[in-house]
Amino acid sequence: MTQIEIPRYLDDPPVLLLWSVDEIAPLLAGLLIGMQIGQAFICTGAGLLITHFYRRCLENSQDGFLAHFLYWHGLSPARGRIFPNPYIREFGCIPEFR
Repeated sequence: MTQIEIPRYLDDPPVLLLWSVDEIAPLLAGLLIGMQIGQAFICTGAGLLITHFYRRCLENSQDGFLAHFLYWHGLSPARGRIFPNPYIREFGCIPEFR
């Protein structure tokens, strides 16, 4: 019988080697771009540096920091009702039905 690794928590992100998928994405992107332009070693090193700084940023921030940062600066559109409009600073109460 083979052992199956069970995540500690239900909402844990998928892991590849030592990194979560969102942490290893810059490394793989640097590798792929470097292969296309013929500078794989340099671009992979740059991807590794970006991954290092991204991990440090995540350790010092709250959960969902990147999603909120990208949305706030207009780089990621919100889908559905995930985030409210960032320009609305006060929310009124729901009117009562009579």
